[in-house]
Amino acid sequence: MARELRGAHVVVVGASGVLGAAVARNLTNAGARVSAIVRDHSRLDGASVAQYALADVTDHAALRTAFASVAPFDGVVNATGVVAFGNVADLDDTTLATLFAVNAIAPIVMLREGAAHLSDGGFFVNISGVVASQPVAGMAAYSASKAAAWAAMTAAGRELRRRRIDVIDARPPHTETGLATRPLAGVAPKMPEGLAPDAVAARIVAAVVAGERDLPTEAFAS
Repeated sequence: MARELRGAHVVVVGASGVLGAAVARNLTNAGARVSAIVRDHSRLDGASVAQYALADVTDHAALRTAFASVAPFDGVVNATGVVAFGNVADLDDTTLATLFAVNAIAPIVMLREGAAHLSDGGFFVNISGVVASQPVAGMAAYSASKAAAWAAMTAAGRELRRRRIDVIDARPPHTETGLATRPLAGVAPKMPEGLAPDAVAARIVAAVVAGERDLPTEAFAS
């Protein structure tokens, strides 16, 4: 369903990160009012974010409180995530649990808690990434955590269809956010230059406006 963002209220989870900040900026440029849910408000861009709430995405009670504190809203974008590198044989329990807690469970909890405050005809965007549909050796657990989120978003989109809420999974190719330099474990393999965060953010916002319900990797082709 096509929509107008001018005057809409959108919550960006992870708006202090490189990609989240770019999403917030593009939403603001489109006329939306942006609220942020972050762990640290000191890195927020005050020109793009009107208000914020604090929460760690692995703290489900804190997420519930954060969404309620900025409600009601017309859309949510989840721009949080963590990465780890290395073979499954070398994967430790803490890394595995954190990957799934942040990349798979947290988006589902966000959708659960956010849906109660989302206006009918609204939207929820989860940025999972290319590995959700194209798993990579040396990133098996990371790929699996993102694939789990993609599956959840696909099914939830059908569940929320009566309310005309678009649940959009975005799977951009490697993007230059700096995340690969801050892995939970391992060392990133050599990768080709990724997409510019602002270009990825602009494509996501354009999809929201156009009413697209899925953003596969091919949708980000220049």
